[in-house]
Formats: sequence, structure tokens, C-alpha cells
Amino acid sequence: MKKLFLLYRNAFGGLSKPAWMMSLVMLINRSGAMVTPFLSLYLTDMLGYSLKDAGIILSIYGLGSVCGSFLGGWLTDKLGHFWVQFVSLVLGGSLYFMLLNLRQFEYLAAGVFILSLVNDMLRPANSASIAYYAKPENVTRAFSLNRMAINLGFSVGPALGGLLAAISYKWLFIADGLTCVAAGLFFFLYFRNQRGFAPKTARAASIKTVAASSPYKDVYFLMFVGLCSCFAIIFFQLFVTLPLYYRQEYALPESNIGLLMAFNGLIVFSMEMMIVYLLGDKANKSVLISIGLLVLGASFILLNLFEHVSILYVAMLLLSISEILAMPFMATLTVERSNEFNRGSYMGLYTIAFSAAHVLAPLLGTSIIAAYGFPVLWWITGIVSFLTAVGLYWVVTKIEQQRHDKLALAKV
Repeated sequence: MKKLFLLYRNAFGGLSKPAWMMSLVMLINRSGAMVTPFLSLYLTDMLGYSLKDAGIILSIYGLGSVCGSFLGGWLTDKLGHFWVQFVSLVLGGSLYFMLLNLRQFEYLAAGVFILSLVNDMLRPANSASIAYYAKPENVTRAFSLNRMAINLGFSVGPALGGLLAAISYKWLFIADGLTCVAAGLFFFLYFRNQRGFAPKTARAASIKTVAASSPYKDVYFLMFVGLCSCFAIIFFQLFVTLPLYYRQEYALPESNIGLLMAFNGLIVFSMEMMIVYLLGDKANKSVLISIGLLVLGASFILLNLFEHVSILYVAMLLLSISEILAMPFMATLTVERSNEFNRGSYMGLYTIAFSAAHVLAPLLGTSIIAAYGFPVLWWITGIVSFLTAVGLYWVVTKIEQQRHDKLALAKV
């Protein structure tokens, strides 16, 4: 027990106070994350939309996420991460109250798009600020701390959301909106006096360097982003088709579905910092990320091999481990590939990979289910996970080799 305590203490040691406070902001925000996990059920069960129409609305949510990620990255480089995060949190929280009152397909689709756009402006700005406030040697752990807070909140949000949904779905929107606004106000009160959130003013030479190092001209990074999007399409079945699978194949109520979703957050919260601390400096990112993809595929294939409620928890455990092995190191690689003048653009493009998956995951997942059923979807996710693992191993190895070559050249 003492060794375990020391391990956790070392894993959390050395992180800056702003990094802790940024994580606290995300904890407050994600503790109210109740709408997204239940959105597919809300659209089909409460509003009576077909599986196809629900998939379209969820894809529109993803399209807003793509636009918000691009806009957030651009605004972060222009205005600084402070104001982008503050506006995204407060305005995004307020939009949940608007969405609660929308029923007609066209209005609901437009409302979902706007909500997603504003909310996902937060991601590149938040990532840029984490990289800015973290000590260089602690970047991966700072991202893991932030993700730990997100997952702790996500373990609370869906569990509470399942209970609230059993009463009325409107409480999901109210709770999500209030926690977003609360996180925004707390963020403003603490970070308004922190130095560093003002936009940087680069000299002409720096501007020229930024143009030459645009992420949109970085071939290996573009390949990395595309493969990350493949990972995210598979992973986001967690929010899109898995809740439908739990309901249709196992007849689970909202409260039990919420507990399964919360189990994911709890596993990542309790294990990620320790695993990153133990493996971060001892294993190559290409190996860790690739293993994460293989484990992700196994988590879905397992659903086809066994039929019992306990298997749902085993599969969720594997999915959570895959998240721990892949996501923190994907974010760190993006930070290391960028610099202080183009980090918003790099993080924005990286975030777009996940936002694009929000568009494709619902369309692909629901279409495959409607045409062939859940088993075919799980086999496809397993096969694509393997192929993506191979691709990521290759491209991450190339990117890491380029980084090592630059560091070696700089020492000469």
C-alpha cells in the first residue's frame, strides 16, 4: 500500500499550480457532461426520431465540432487561449437552455450545430494553454492530469445523468448548461490575472517560420491526423452506438447505461496518471499508441464472442485502457511537433481529427447497424483498429525520428 501511495505521489509531483487549476476547471465542466452520452437515446426515445434521422443530427453535431475546432485553433493564435476558453464555456453553457426547447428537425439540427461549434472552440485553446503552463518535462503528465479531471467528471456526469434522465431529460440540459457556465466563471476568476494568455507578437522572421511550419503543409502530421480520426471514429461508438446496443440488445435502463459510461471515466481517472508516469519515458509513443488501438479493437470484438452483462464491463475496461494508452501520447506528439507561434493551429488540426469523427461515427455506425446489425459493426471496428494500429506505428515512428534528428542537429 505504501509503494502504491508513493507511486501516485510521484506521478502527480512537479506539476504547476496553473495546470492543476486548469484541470479543476475541466472537472467542473465535465461533471455536468450529461447530454452527449444520452443524445442518441433522447432523439430516438423522447423525440421519436428514426435511427437514420438521429444519426444525421449526431453527424451535424460532429460537423459543428469540426468547424469549432478549426475556429478555436485560429482564434487561439490570434487572440490567445484565455478569451477563447472563457467565451466557449459561458456561451456554450447558455446554449444548452436553447437546445432544450427545440423539437422540429431543422431547428434542432441548427441548434446542435451551433452548440457544438461553440463548445469545441474550447479544445484547441485548452490544449494550447496546458502546453503553455506545463513544465517542458511534464507536458504528457499535464495532459494526463487534465484528462484525469475530465474523466473524473465524466464518471460523475453520466451516472447522475442516467438518474436525471429517468425523471426527465430536460434536467440533463439544465445541469450541463449550469456546469459549463460555472466552469467559465471559475476559469475567469483564477486565470484573468495569470500572465501568458495574451496573444504573442512575433517578429517578421518568426512569422515566416510559422508559415513554413504550417500543420497543413506537414505531410507526416497530416497522415497522423487522418489516422487519429480513424481511431476516434471507432472510439466514439462509445457515445453513439454502444448506448443503443445496451438498450436494444440487453434492455438496460438509463441508470444502468449511465453506470457503464461512468465506469469508463472511473477507470481512466484512477489509472491514467500512474500508467503515463510508469511508461511515458520507458516506451516509444509508436508502441503505446499502437497497442492502444489493438486493445480498442479487442473491446468491440469481445461483444460478439460472449453474451452476458458482465462482458459489457470487461469490454468497457479494455476500451478505457486503450484510451489511456493512446490519447495522452497523441496529444503530446502534437505539442512536440509545434512551437509557441503555431501551437493553436496544430492543436486545432489535431482536434479536427476528433471532430471529424463526430461527423462520421454516427453516420457509419447507425448505417451499418440498420443494414447489417450490431455484430457486423463490432467486427468492422476490430479490423479497422488493427489496420489503424499498423499505420500509426509507422507514421509516429517517422515523426519521432524527425524530432530526434532535429534535437541532435541543434546540439551540434
